[in-house]
Amino acid sequence: MKEWAYNQRGHQLSPSAWNNFSSCPRKFWLSRQRLPRKAGMASAIGTAVHNSVEDLCNLNLDGREGSELGWLPPTANAILEKQWEAEKEIFLRTPRHPRWKQEEFPRARKLLIGSLNILFAKARTGQVALSQVSIDMWREIQQMVLAAEGTLRTSCGRLMGRLDLLVSDLDEDGNVVGWIVADLKTGKPPPGELYDTVSRQLRFYRDILCENNPDHPPVKAEGWYSDGSVVFQAEGPSVLPEAFEAWEASKITETPMEARPDQEACGFCEWKAWCPSWVWAQAQGVLKPSGIFRDMIAILEKVEIENGICLVERMAPVDEIGNLAPTGQRAGAVFAGQALDRLKSLVDEGHQGPVFLGGVRLDGETWKLGDWCDVLPWSPLLQGIKRG
Repeated sequence: MKEWAYNQRGHQLSPSAWNNFSSCPRKFWLSRQRLPRKAGMASAIGTAVHNSVEDLCNLNLDGREGSELGWLPPTANAILEKQWEAEKEIFLRTPRHPRWKQEEFPRARKLLIGSLNILFAKARTGQVALSQVSIDMWREIQQMVLAAEGTLRTSCGRLMGRLDLLVSDLDEDGNVVGWIVADLKTGKPPPGELYDTVSRQLRFYRDILCENNPDHPPVKAEGWYSDGSVVFQAEGPSVLPEAFEAWEASKITETPMEARPDQEACGFCEWKAWCPSWVWAQAQGVLKPSGIFRDMIAILEKVEIENGICLVERMAPVDEIGNLAPTGQRAGAVFAGQALDRLKSLVDEGHQGPVFLGGVRLDGETWKLGDWCDVLPWSPLLQGIKRG
């Protein structure tokens, strides 16, 4: 495949980047500004499971007796433990991260088993316990897996994505009748049909694969949900024309792209400390705060690091570009865990000015901040961006 220089192909658009751009161009723009990223347990668990499936699919079984049983459970567990520790190390090195939840390992193991059960179903082995999977049986599954964790790119290099699995599509007699582009999902399966963004993602992979392989057999695109071993098929026309339109519209600009604040886009945005639009939208009544966990901008007036407590005054926007004014609303705040560590860092750095507090728990008169919280300098847009 031809390699295109950046000035020829421009930026690359993946399904996740496309989703960000579609929901809010500002969110997409901020994600490309080399800001400190945020780690999450759900993502770490998903990556550990994905990588474990890949390792098992690529496992070297040379010299092993074909009839051997009982090997898969300890092997899968050892591989998962290795990937779990690797993800933990990456997680803890990430500048913004909550507490690592070691107690989630059994859930990761359950999701890995769920993924393997889908592989067994696709191999037409019937329902089988992991302890009863022989070496020969796993060799057959490995032959069915055509690729594991590969990068897909269009010929121009502008669209790209990570393919979890490409497997042979077998009929009831074990004959190959096509290919299956499979994306492993470790979240909850949808209650009905695939969500539109997930269907688009799966077809995105399918369509790039087909473009790169003109003589391809029939290709299915499936979402494999490890939780319950549920499979959903994505059907529909090619998304590539729409994807190229999104690529054209999402060319990175020097100035911030348009913000489109709404409940969903802002509710799950990790870039709020650099975007004034969400807090302005709140002030204008466009966004309605709800629940006991809220995002705040405040001035830290009195800080007692030893006790993890301080007096805070909430700030309110005076314009759309991030300038703030005091509200006179003061409260006590208790910092613990990761939130307290970040507070200490700000104090040590001599930070003066407003602070973004993400996920403050408001179920009483005192604000509560813990492992789940962001504590970051309020640096709207370009003010907080340091380019590498």
